[in-house]
Amino acid sequence: MPANPSAPVILGNEPGSFPRSVLAERHPAIIRQVRDAFPYGPEQHRALDALLESCAEGVIEDLPAAAPDRDRWRSWGLERYAGRSWFDVPWLWSESYFYRRLLEVVGYFGPGPWQGIDPFRPSKVAELDSRETDEELAALDELASKPAAQRADALLHGSLWGNRADLGFRLSAGGAETGPPVPALVADDSAALWSLLPPSGTGTLCLVADNAGRELVPDLLLVAHLLAHGRVRRAVLHVKPYPYYVSDATTADVVDAVRRLTAAPGAAADHGRRLWSAMADGRLTVRAHPFSCSPLPYTDMPADLREEFAAAALTVFKGDLNYRRLVGDRLWPPTTPFADTTGFFPGPVAALRTLKSDVITGLEAKTVAALDAAEGGRWRVAGTHALIQVRT
Repeated sequence: MPANPSAPVILGNEPGSFPRSVLAERHPAIIRQVRDAFPYGPEQHRALDALLESCAEGVIEDLPAAAPDRDRWRSWGLERYAGRSWFDVPWLWSESYFYRRLLEVVGYFGPGPWQGIDPFRPSKVAELDSRETDEELAALDELASKPAAQRADALLHGSLWGNRADLGFRLSAGGAETGPPVPALVADDSAALWSLLPPSGTGTLCLVADNAGRELVPDLLLVAHLLAHGRVRRAVLHVKPYPYYVSDATTADVVDAVRRLTAAPGAAADHGRRLWSAMADGRLTVRAHPFSCSPLPYTDMPADLREEFAAAALTVFKGDLNYRRLVGDRLWPPTTPFADTTGFFPGPVAALRTLKSDVITGLEAKTVAALDAAEGGRWRVAGTHALIQVRT
């Protein structure tokens, strides 16, 4: 990231802005969804109601003194932001802290009978067990007959688009286009990505995962392919240490996804067994670092993470939230080079991201002009466009 970035940090206090709608509308809806998902008792209902009121009209409150990570959150900004409006602090921070508070009020951190119960699990499981997932996994049988390079491209696009594109089994970037003049794929550095993962690769891939369920499955399929075809010797899958942002993947979600694959018919089960074997022998490792739930950009990552990423042949950041943390949650001019905003990163880095927030870098001016002319500002947040960006 530039040493003195001039792009403003995104806040949630601008009327009519996307961040404000998340804080004012999405978060209360999530509280109601969680309240209805489990038969919580009166104590949790009261705490959920209080959090709902706080989100609408209140201020950021400190964690309880007994919270196991209170000191960590205070070092991450809680000491500075407690007592301020949710809308007047950096949006990345307030959005992240909301989920930490939500887990607190439902008793996730215990002690008590609800300790460790994921409040978002019902929706995760329902998606993973859906008919749509069956249909997407069945497509693997047809893909198995394609040449390895085509399979790799298809799986890469499946990971990029997640559950938006039938695992992305369109064998070129052009297949994901909505038609002229605006492509769905607004930046495509896939050639540079593959150059970092050669067919005889001996390095490690770090993949910083995004969502669970039908979006985690294609990530795992991509990892299985890379390991099976010798493009990487080892893979490290970074997930969240606790439930986060409704659908972000945890270790339990990885286990659910691998079990889902192994129980499926056809080629999906083959991939599932490969993943199971790779986890058993250490070629695939799951990592749940506390910083994965930090409300801070990766410029502030701790030394152990920096060393790990520095040693990798490539680190891939999946999804919108991880992109915001990678480049900085700022209103960059969209033509700001991706290499400039990721210059701090200690090794080769790639972003696979569907656009669901205002942050964007690395686009050509003609692409921005076409997008703005066709869609106004909606292209930044609607999830209808995506990018593959690489800094070698």
